[in-house]
Amino acid sequence: MIDIKKILLPTDFSEPAQEATQYAVEFAKKFNAKLYLLNVIEDPVVYMPMFESYALPPKEDFENFAKTRLENWILDEDKGDLDIETHWVHGNPFVDILKFAKREEVDLIIVGTHGRSFTAHLLLGSVAEKVVRKASCPVLTVRPKGHQFVHPESLE
Repeated sequence: MIDIKKILLPTDFSEPAQEATQYAVEFAKKFNAKLYLLNVIEDPVVYMPMFESYALPPKEDFENFAKTRLENWILDEDKGDLDIETHWVHGNPFVDILKFAKREEVDLIIVGTHGRSFTAHLLLGSVAEKVVRKASCPVLTVRPKGHQFVHPESLE
């Protein structure tokens, strides 16, 4: 029998993360499992090197944003009596998701995928894919409705 007591839901507050949240809430209810919500705050300079000379908001602004979004990510009517913990960290998403999962000994990670095209996937990589490949526990990936992965060979 599968015994799932701890579920990790990493979220970047995107549409795919919303889809994954529905699954995570249902799994947590079904298995009476603790649900961890995790947001990894990346350094914005990583994505905006051309703005390095501009003042970025202070770290506290990013932290307050994450805290508020996490606290309100799951609607009260969907929470029921779920045991939910929210966490945010500064770092690299896939690395810190894996660290958190190992430290908390989670039984299942449920993560949304962005369903990028093959080319975008090659250029940008995929947090979800890296988590799937490196996690020490099962990972359920959830793609938003209407998004399909298109492999170039299927276009021939």
